[in-house]
Amino acid sequence: MAQQDSQDKRSHGEDLGQSFEAHSGNVGSAFEERNSTEIVVEKKSHTTLWVLLILAALIIAGLVYYFTGKKSSSSAGAGGAGGRGQNGPAAITVGQSTSGNINIYVDALGTVTPVATVTQYSQITGVVVSVHYREGQMVHKGDPLVDIDPRPYQATLTQAEGTLLHDQGLLDEYKMDLARYQAALAKNAIAKQQVDDQEKLVIQEEGTVKSDEGTVEYDKVQLSYCHIVAPITGKVGLRLVDPGNTVFSGSSSTLVVITQLQPITVVFNVSEDNLPQVQAQLKGNKALEVDAFDRSNEKQIEAGKLTSLDNQIDTTTGTVKFRASFQNKNLDLFPNQFVNARLLVRTLVNAVLVPTAAVQHNGTAAFVYVVTPKHTVTVQPITAVTNNETVTAVTGINSGVSLATSGFDRLENNAPVQVHQGKPAANSSTTSGTLGSGSGGSTSK
Repeated sequence: MAQQDSQDKRSHGEDLGQSFEAHSGNVGSAFEERNSTEIVVEKKSHTTLWVLLILAALIIAGLVYYFTGKKSSSSAGAGGAGGRGQNGPAAITVGQSTSGNINIYVDALGTVTPVATVTQYSQITGVVVSVHYREGQMVHKGDPLVDIDPRPYQATLTQAEGTLLHDQGLLDEYKMDLARYQAALAKNAIAKQQVDDQEKLVIQEEGTVKSDEGTVEYDKVQLSYCHIVAPITGKVGLRLVDPGNTVFSGSSSTLVVITQLQPITVVFNVSEDNLPQVQAQLKGNKALEVDAFDRSNEKQIEAGKLTSLDNQIDTTTGTVKFRASFQNKNLDLFPNQFVNARLLVRTLVNAVLVPTAAVQHNGTAAFVYVVTPKHTVTVQPITAVTNNETVTAVTGINSGVSLATSGFDRLENNAPVQVHQGKPAANSSTTSGTLGSGSGGSTSK
């Protein structure tokens, strides 16, 4: 029995030991298996990350190589073929110097000024009975404008005419008596004193008649003031008086304003520096042309002639006032309108004309780049006489010379160039240039 218990205890202890060893072995196996799995996963993650990094580096390297190679290729191509590379010839466009005529103008700011502006007031006292004009109407000289009640002045005239008629009759009577007295004196029938007295009476009555005639003429003038007519041909303004209004002699109340529009003038200021050459043209009795342009200086409104200039220089501005006359057939010029006046001073004949874009400046000196047959440029000094937006009249160069008109940032003396086809300069046979003006004009070059 004891032996059996001992065997049972040994068997039970062995079973427990075996179970513990088995459990420990299973736990160890599971732990080793889990660690190995984590190691495998971590190795895979590291591998994937490195693969992605390598792919990104390859993509970036490819892009850098692609764009760097393309830019280098483009630069090489441009420098070798087109001349646009930094190390290649400068790319330019070329224009030609030509020979032609160019007008020299003086530009100035001007104001449209009517030849005559008439403001009419009432010279008598009375009631307005009618107004014959419409607002803004064009009226002609002698057209009726306003009528004032004429009856009081007509009555005064009638009285004056009656007095004149009475005194004229007395004068005739005195003259007849004088003739009788002179005949009687010839027969020694009356004294000479009586004849002399009659002669003086005749003279006195002649004076009375003369005074009556003056009164009649004055009353006629007063009566004429009742019928106001247009003194000039022009345009009336807004209506300032209505029928039924009472107007008074000597008051400042305006009845009507008339402005002459045809012809009309433009007054503009010219710099005193341009005065000598203008005067030189006027001394030859030459009529100088003047063009009027709109405010934007783009549309020509009217063409006219220079008529006069002021007799003194304005010391505050250093300018002289000029006046030009325009027919204004279409009434495009309006009083007090702002315009740009352009005075034609003279015309340069057979002048050398170069594209304005070709003219360069170094301080006060002007020069151009001449293109040689060897595809290089040389610096040529010139003197600019006058210019416009298209061409410049110069001296110091001949016509038919090729000139650079662009690409100046890379040009210098004897620099190689590559000529590109550009738009040719618009050189006409007769163009216009500007000298300058006193106020608001272009500056002469």
